[in-house]
Amino acid sequence: MIIGLLTAVAASACYGTGSVLQAVGSRKSARQEAAKASSGAVTQHGGPSLASTAKAAVTWEFMVGTVLDFIGFGLGALAARLLPLFLSQTVISANLVITAVLSIKLLNIRLTRPEWASIAVVCSALVLLATAAGPEGSGATPLSTHWWLLIASVALIGGGTLIVRLLGGRAAILAGLLSGLGFGALGVGVRVLNGVDPFHLPSLLADPALYAILVAGVGGMYLHTVALQIGSVNGATAALVVGETVVPGILGVLWLGDSSRPGFAWMAILGFVVAVAGAVAVAWFGEPDSAPEAAHDSIGQADPEPSADKAPRAAV
Repeated sequence: MIIGLLTAVAASACYGTGSVLQAVGSRKSARQEAAKASSGAVTQHGGPSLASTAKAAVTWEFMVGTVLDFIGFGLGALAARLLPLFLSQTVISANLVITAVLSIKLLNIRLTRPEWASIAVVCSALVLLATAAGPEGSGATPLSTHWWLLIASVALIGGGTLIVRLLGGRAAILAGLLSGLGFGALGVGVRVLNGVDPFHLPSLLADPALYAILVAGVGGMYLHTVALQIGSVNGATAALVVGETVVPGILGVLWLGDSSRPGFAWMAILGFVVAVAGAVAVAWFGEPDSAPEAAHDSIGQADPEPSADKAPRAAV
């Protein structure tokens, strides 16, 4: 349990730091595209084009942030194998708190009293969850459910990407939610993956959950980048947290046999709800007064400096 918690906290730190760097890279690219007055930087619906998203991904800040994300992914995958999903995913989602704190130093942003209070709420909720968490389930599931996970991941990322591109500059909240759901599907896939313990390569390669992980991970990263390019929307960050925390947590209990300690179910539920609410509050109160309207229709109207709420993480 202790090793799992430490691993989840380390993953959260990697994701939180990576989020700040990715936000800087995404917005630097957006400003450069706007300065060029490049009509190819946006789609006909006002969202970032594939070319502009690719350019954001090759800035050095974004690349360093991505490396941290991959490290966080490895640590998060290990945490998902060691802890109940409702605990591991919630601890990892606390990277929003880490992002907010790091933004003080890296982005010269001052946190308000409501933000500090929200951070304290999240930390308290994590203590409740850690206290209430019991043994994780076995993760043993029929192969048919792994196929369903793959189908759901393809439908989520494929259909979601199409809708986001159609909505354009209005899709920040949806992009955040879909990226969170993608990272949640990734966490579930890691948990049920065959051929890991003990390691057996043929079983690993034959498991549809492996390909669900790849689809959900790559798609979630793309949608995360789009959300960062579109603009600062507090709801997008909140939606990401809900997507990556609530759905995997429920699936862990109903599908994988995760449970709390005897007599501590109420504490687990309370901690879970309070943690999500606190993360939403961090995003909500982190919206600067000078932020542009949420529904900007061009990435050229992005803020010159990203803030903590503009940096939702790419999570497991």
